[in-house]
Amino acid sequence: MINPIGDDFIKRYRLEYNLSALERVREITGKEAYSRLRALIEYRLTGKEFDRFPTGVKIALAFSAGSDSTASLKILRWAGFDAVPITAKLPQMDEETLEKARSAGALLVDVPDYEEAMQELIEKGAPICGRCHSMVMGAVEKKARKLGINTLASGDLLSSGLISIYEKDGLVVLNLPAFLALDKGEIVDIIGGSYDLKFGCPLLWKLFKRAPSVKRLSLQRVLRETRAKALPPDMAKKLILDILSR
Repeated sequence: MINPIGDDFIKRYRLEYNLSALERVREITGKEAYSRLRALIEYRLTGKEFDRFPTGVKIALAFSAGSDSTASLKILRWAGFDAVPITAKLPQMDEETLEKARSAGALLVDVPDYEEAMQELIEKGAPICGRCHSMVMGAVEKKARKLGINTLASGDLLSSGLISIYEKDGLVVLNLPAFLALDKGEIVDIIGGSYDLKFGCPLLWKLFKRAPSVKRLSLQRVLRETRAKALPPDMAKKLILDILSR
């Protein structure tokens, strides 16, 4: 499912830093979750095998049915967690995406005032990704708390160190791929099959057409992920060309 990192210096540095972040939330995660998450990092660092029997620990997962969240769901279940995918139902999602979410057992939640907020930003030619992410995660977090689940995972690849796993008002936020220092190539291997590499969503592409200058923010994101070794250079090149072509 996942593999040890070998001699990769940057990933080793990230993983060792993430261990420090894990210690900061140890009391909130509980013994079983803490032990299994630590075992996952140690496996990445050293290849040390660990028991993957069911822990009985529920972890909510912000699930978009994209590559990163799909890989995160597979890893969590492979590692013995009771992963509960939660999908924010957005207007730009097609039926195929929603069906993937349903097939994964996802709970669908609405995001109040989402369409109005995005349209207002697009009309202004303003960035939408940050606002979109905060609204989606807010809706998913609300559902996780309602379910009584104290850990919420995401498919974020970039948030390393002390923001790979942290506490937020009694809830543990776990950016799983970043926590495990996974890169996009590994993500694609985990989900299997072919993968159509594109950047963003139809709403972002609409914004690109209205305000081409905002493409620079997406290009900066790609470059940040490349510097952090979350994105292999060949994939970064394809994403950059995709952004510029929109």
